[in-house]
Amino acid sequence: MGDDTDLVAAVERSTDPEIRAEFDRRVSEQAERIRDDIRSGRLDTDEFAVGMELEAYAVDDERRLARIPEAVFDRGDCAKELGVHNLEVNSAATVFDAAGVAEQAERIGANVEAAAGALDAEGLVPALDAMWTIPPAEGTDAYLGTIEERSGVVVATNMRHHPRYVALDNEILERSGGRITVDVPGATLSYPTILAESLATSIQPHLQIPDADAFPTYFNVALRTAGPILALSSNAPFLPADCYDDDPDVIDATPHELRIHVFEKSINAGAPRGEGKVRFPADLDHATDVVDRVVADETYAPVLVDPDDGGGAGNYRSTIPEYDHKRGVHWRWVRGVVGGQPVGSEPDGASLRIEYRPLPTQPTVRDTVSLQALVVGLLRGLVDADHPLTALPWTAARDCFYDAVDRGPDADLAWVTADGDRTDDPDTVYDEVFAFARRGLRDAGLADDVIDGYLDPIERRRDGTVPSAWKKERVREAVDDGATLSGAIEAMQRDYLARAGGGTVFVDW
Repeated sequence: MGDDTDLVAAVERSTDPEIRAEFDRRVSEQAERIRDDIRSGRLDTDEFAVGMELEAYAVDDERRLARIPEAVFDRGDCAKELGVHNLEVNSAATVFDAAGVAEQAERIGANVEAAAGALDAEGLVPALDAMWTIPPAEGTDAYLGTIEERSGVVVATNMRHHPRYVALDNEILERSGGRITVDVPGATLSYPTILAESLATSIQPHLQIPDADAFPTYFNVALRTAGPILALSSNAPFLPADCYDDDPDVIDATPHELRIHVFEKSINAGAPRGEGKVRFPADLDHATDVVDRVVADETYAPVLVDPDDGGGAGNYRSTIPEYDHKRGVHWRWVRGVVGGQPVGSEPDGASLRIEYRPLPTQPTVRDTVSLQALVVGLLRGLVDADHPLTALPWTAARDCFYDAVDRGPDADLAWVTADGDRTDDPDTVYDEVFAFARRGLRDAGLADDVIDGYLDPIERRRDGTVPSAWKKERVREAVDDGATLSGAIEAMQRDYLARAGGGTVFVDW
């Protein structure tokens, strides 16, 4: 945790015009080297590889949101996130083959188990969920809105007091006029901090692409799969229960993936409409477009790295620290990431990977593994088959994505079939989604029965049985039986948390 001097100094440095100019100069210089490396093939690798980031939050024995003590991060092999209730476990990348996919499943399970053990020692439990809805004892407004001003710097009480987070918070506040407002059906949140962003948690499958020349195809295919896959996985229909008046119309009106709206509105505050840092990205023409976009993005909370600091020498990313920092705040729902250590038979050098970011945290480890297998198998299967999905207009893909955000399993889907025909028929779309995911996993060397085992928990959701719909139905039933809306949301969430993290996949609840 940074002390007051660290936090104030970080904000002062990030707003210094000379530092910002030098930061942008270094980003441009490093970007040019990266472009040269892409063109020369230095970022090509021998293998596909897969990885996973999984975010969760902590609750106490009453299933209320809880702050995570520092000791948990020392014992649990997990990382801190923006909110003091957040944690992240990462599954290091493995080769995309039968053994690597199996190792991913084992690592994800082991990492979640380790985090759970560390939290249990503090009387806490990890919540595998996409948005917390049972507030802490002081209530949501007090938890998200309490700040201190330290020498003119805003410090949110329940944000990790890391200089980077505080500098970012103050930059976005300055751009937005001092308040962040999230207006959604049934509620308006308004706070002098971006901490509302910490309501949301996600999972992020990664796919290392061996050939930089093929990267734009994989990226553009990924954009066109985001809507259908999100419609199978939506899991965030409600804000914390105390944010709402007792209006049952909220149940139908609230989006299935409120997490997307909350994150966009928290971070994009003050940005021109459609130009915020968090958005559905445009297609790529060349792999170097990944770099160009980071350079062109607005600079937020810059940090200069001492060039004499030898830490991480020999690691590619250590040679592009300012670029890497700026890429870290270049949020898009699908993102290209440059410079990670390659995985496979060529462990030296660097890689180019797709970070698939639109998916909510899932109720169980098996559901998470299933969704990872679906994403990476589908991207590889579609590209291997030279499927014409990229003929789907980008606007149709974007609209499908945001319709899935709002309507979950009832979204209007958009797809181009293997025969080149446009369709919005869910059966046709999902027939192809799972057929080509199987092809991609088969091409990676997985046996058919193993593939079926991985995909089954998500494939069985095709009938609309998705977590967000389950949550809405539980709340609707309770309200119909006489509960208040807030009481119904809390009761639903306790039921959810009693099941989440267990060995029973969601569709068997």
